[in-house]
Amino acid sequence: MSPVLLHDALYFTLTLVLSTLFAMGGVGAAVALVPTFGMLGMALDLAKAIGLFVNSVSTLSASVMNAVRGVLDIRFALPLAISMMIATPLGAWMSRDVPQHVIQWVLAAFMVVSAALLLFFKRQPKVAYDRVWVLVALGASVGWVSGLIGVGGGSPILAVLVLLGFDAKKAAYAVSFAIPFATLGGFFTYLSFAHMDWSLLVVVSVAAALGGVIGGRIMTYRLSSGGVKKLIAALLLILAAKMIWDLLR
Repeated sequence: MSPVLLHDALYFTLTLVLSTLFAMGGVGAAVALVPTFGMLGMALDLAKAIGLFVNSVSTLSASVMNAVRGVLDIRFALPLAISMMIATPLGAWMSRDVPQHVIQWVLAAFMVVSAALLLFFKRQPKVAYDRVWVLVALGASVGWVSGLIGVGGGSPILAVLVLLGFDAKKAAYAVSFAIPFATLGGFFTYLSFAHMDWSLLVVVSVAAALGGVIGGRIMTYRLSSGGVKKLIAALLLILAAKMIWDLLR
């Protein structure tokens, strides 16, 4: 097998495995793919661009199905989608002026926080804040951070929505609808200053689509969500620990 085929096969396999695993827990895989690709020597801007596009692929089909089924509350989801669509490219653009090691520290912290939310967050509604400005502020802040570090942001924004008192399913449908708007905006921003490997993008996109389908089916018919989320959290903590170790050396 040629080196190019071996290279593409490695990235296809990694993306398929991680996308399947994270789809089983209902979480976007970019938060794991970006540091994993970086550890393999990929330029950070390219890794973030590909990670954002992968999240778009894995969530877009779910959003279409939710809309067809009539379970998506567009009026609730639109403020999140619009604010994230504006803020994510801004964060991606500002990342050019932030030192790489700072972004890596932010990404490591993001993974630790996401893992903590998955491990310890309990879906017990408190107070419902359904005003538009709350959704806009939440979408803008998470979108900016997501663009800066090149991940989708679905896990923390979903957890915050449920903490604010929103129904978990309603929040999940809204986040699934909003993420493609944000991640595609961030992707095209990174595309303006990152040298894209188009053949690799096709390879990982196919793997992400397959992983989303496989992970969704396994989640539905084979595994409990609690066990899978613990597995995802463990993976995030391992990746964060590896990144922090490399930064401290």
